[in-house]
Amino acid sequence: MRSGAVARRGGRRRCASIGRPMKSSLVSTLETLAAWRHDVDRRVGALARFLADHELADAPQAERLASLRERLASERIVLAFVAEFSRGKSELINAIFFAATGRRVMPATPGRTTMCPVELFHDPALPPRLSLLPIETRLAGQSLGELRRRDEAWQVLPLDPQDPEALAQTLAAVTRTRRVPVGEARALGFWHDERPEDNPPVLADGQVEVPAWRHALINFPHELLSRGLVVVDTPGLNAIGAEPELTLSLLPSAHACVFVLAADAGVTRSDLAIWREHLGGDALERFVVLNKIDTLADPLAAPAVVAAQIEHQRDASAAALGITRSRVFPLSAREALAARVSGDDAALQASRLPLLEAALTAELIPRQHEVLAQATAGSAQQMRSAAARRLADRRRQLAEQLLELRGLRGKSAAKVRLMLERVEAESAEFDGCVKRLAALRLVQSRQLTAVQERLGSDALRTEVAAMLSAIGGRPFAGGAREAFATLFKRLRAALSEASVRSDEMRRMLDSSFVQLNAEHGFAFALQPPPPLNVHVDELDALEQTYGRHLGLAQAWRLALPGATEQLRRVLLAALRTVFERAVHDVEGWSRSQSAQVDEQLRERRRAFRRRREALERIQSAAGELEGRIAEVEQQDQHLLALQVGLDRLVDELVASAREAVTAAAPRALDAA
Repeated sequence: MRSGAVARRGGRRRCASIGRPMKSSLVSTLETLAAWRHDVDRRVGALARFLADHELADAPQAERLASLRERLASERIVLAFVAEFSRGKSELINAIFFAATGRRVMPATPGRTTMCPVELFHDPALPPRLSLLPIETRLAGQSLGELRRRDEAWQVLPLDPQDPEALAQTLAAVTRTRRVPVGEARALGFWHDERPEDNPPVLADGQVEVPAWRHALINFPHELLSRGLVVVDTPGLNAIGAEPELTLSLLPSAHACVFVLAADAGVTRSDLAIWREHLGGDALERFVVLNKIDTLADPLAAPAVVAAQIEHQRDASAAALGITRSRVFPLSAREALAARVSGDDAALQASRLPLLEAALTAELIPRQHEVLAQATAGSAQQMRSAAARRLADRRRQLAEQLLELRGLRGKSAAKVRLMLERVEAESAEFDGCVKRLAALRLVQSRQLTAVQERLGSDALRTEVAAMLSAIGGRPFAGGAREAFATLFKRLRAALSEASVRSDEMRRMLDSSFVQLNAEHGFAFALQPPPPLNVHVDELDALEQTYGRHLGLAQAWRLALPGATEQLRRVLLAALRTVFERAVHDVEGWSRSQSAQVDEQLRERRRAFRRRREALERIQSAAGELEGRIAEVEQQDQHLLALQVGLDRLVDELVASAREAVTAAAPRALDAA
């Protein structure tokens, strides 16, 4: 009787766990990350308000804190899914991210394959919508980056998140195809005479079927997407190879890439082509999914035999791709989605999806925590140092006033007049110092202009044009790679020259600041210029990524009409981004040095005005001296209290940021 009751209670517990959609560990950790970012952003905002209220931050520093807050609020985690058609990629996306909706968000039913690259994100400034870029836009030679800024180039369909049926019907548009003649398919990049095995089948009417869309953007108010997740769904070798930006920009910018295979087929020839041509670089963090292990189930074979077949496919896939088996995850996305929707934990574990999610969580989240935490702590400490210098300078000026005022006790009116004359003399000397600083700023501006010109867009266009001229319209000729290497060698030299000029600016400012501090009592503190070697590393990564497109494996793609021009545009945009960052770093550093000069000049003018006003009041009223001394002492106590408040805000902010990093999941993949 008792055992039956236990069984019934166990059955009730099991039934209670079924029927409520379950979240993945990755989803839960992303939610934790979002909460942490919100808390840190709140603390950064409090620090920014404190500094602004008490005039302890100049414009560049306020801009830096605003930039940090924007980064905390908007920095995204990009997860790319890449596969040939019909590998179950969209079903995997549904199982990981959207099971809580109780239905499929991405089209993933038989016969409804995603035909174009899709980006899934949420921008609250835009209404929920599906934006579709017609495939014909490839013929115009414009890049995706250019077309993103042109709303008229896209077909926009509104989305209703509250109507699941209508939502599914609208999103099914990404599966549409159209029939075109072979010549048009060739121009669009879907027909290659050199590789007939990759061409689509010719239909009875002599036409071929191609995707209707070149790219799709889904702006959807899902809780994960609203917290910074971006999912990139890239299907098929042709879809990747025909769009240089996917391989050269979008995929390398992803924090992780999930490559999906079919368990029953393993690594096919087209799978291997995608891997070697587009995912083979070490810069990408890659995970391989061996999906559809449920198709290996055999009612005539023992479970151990089926399990052995799965492990054999896992080992074979790892060997074919040249990676460790710990990076290959056999699973069933379909069974995982069904288990999550029904709330069946046992079935979810059997699907083996949690192992992949644990690996993604261990790889993605700690890194994101660490990067943001370091940026936050570094900015907070720099703000503290700059504000502390301002407070110390103000206290030093108050101390000089106190010494001056206390020296007037019991003195005659003649003594007060002498003190006023001294203030006027110091003020005149200060005006001469201002002229020296103006001349210094002029030289600094010229040096900054030289850096801007060396790293500007015109210089970049000239360098890229010289490379293309050297190639001479033959992107896979013997000299192409040499011309490409020469381009990046010259670009590294440009960054090196800019670094030398920045150091010249630093030496000039350092010499001038030391002299001005000694002669006029300023507290100028020169900060080191930004290291530009980080941008050299970015150039190295670009050279490795883009260099693959000048190899023999990609020669047939670059021979297509307009391909070289498209590569030029994409390459120029990527290089411009790197050099603009470098210029922005140097400009920000230069502005920061100028800003502290401006701030201390303002403080010095205020100090002269206060000293003059105090002496004039003392001169006109004998009882004013003690009141003024008490007032200055009170101001000094206020500055001490500000320092305490500043330290408290910064300490709490840094502790909050660092606590999140240590609380993140450990990075351990080999246990899989």
